[in-house]
Amino acid sequence: MDNFLRQLYQDRSNNDETLSIIQIDRRSKVDSNTDFFDVVLLVVNSKNEATWEIKHYTYNGYKAAMHLVSTAQIKDWLLNSSNRRIVDWLMNGKVVYDRNEYITNFRHQMLDFPIEERKIKIGVEFSKLIRRFKDGKALFYEKHYLDAYNQIVHALHHLARVSIIDHGFYPEVTVWQQVKQIEPEIYKLYSELVTGNESIEKKLELLLLANEFELITKTKLGSTHIIELMKRKESPWTIEEIKQELGMHDYSLDLTILIEYLVQKGYINVVKEETKGKIIFHRYYQVNEK
Repeated sequence: MDNFLRQLYQDRSNNDETLSIIQIDRRSKVDSNTDFFDVVLLVVNSKNEATWEIKHYTYNGYKAAMHLVSTAQIKDWLLNSSNRRIVDWLMNGKVVYDRNEYITNFRHQMLDFPIEERKIKIGVEFSKLIRRFKDGKALFYEKHYLDAYNQIVHALHHLARVSIIDHGFYPEVTVWQQVKQIEPEIYKLYSELVTGNESIEKKLELLLLANEFELITKTKLGSTHIIELMKRKESPWTIEEIKQELGMHDYSLDLTILIEYLVQKGYINVVKEETKGKIIFHRYYQVNEK
């Protein structure tokens, strides 16, 4: 098996663009971390654009997958939390090739988790939290309890991830194991939702109140990035200007509901500017400095 893998990554290690190669072995028969392949080879390259290519191989009954990923793609995954396995792969995989100690230094950086990166990730998760919570609340009042339940479960996941990031950690696959140690109150909310004996309607009613409280307490933290971004200029922003400044698809998806929530909570003011139609106004946004 080792010779087979060595043949697979030998040519890659000779490529000038290859920075590191990490081997992730399947831990058990029920482990889905490798998509039920026996081993995954993560080949990190130095391309500036977000690229990701997958190759599958088989040898003597063994299945192997190779993921050719650029540093730009890894950064995107980490910022948007859009590939939950990547943290485990990067931090816990076996390093079989490491040019100029790239992955060693990268791991140190991940452990340090720079504050600016944390702010962005918290902003992404907080915007998703608002979306899920508001959608769940609306579905609850429309008596679509199962759909509301699904949205609130997701909202609690985002709430948990905000807490984990705020404490300086990357949320991994075992989010609830992490948050149980960090903020047991949030863990208790999730536990009550999935294991409580009350009716689904009663559980949701109680959790919506608790979630609303948690949302309010996390607003200052969750809005730090977007508020700091908007303070970069004194004049009001259009929603498109904010979207372009963010430059992140996952963040921008829930940008409007995030801005509207912050308007309601008094963090952002609405500035109206008259259009050619006179009675119609452009809606601009500015940070409330009070």
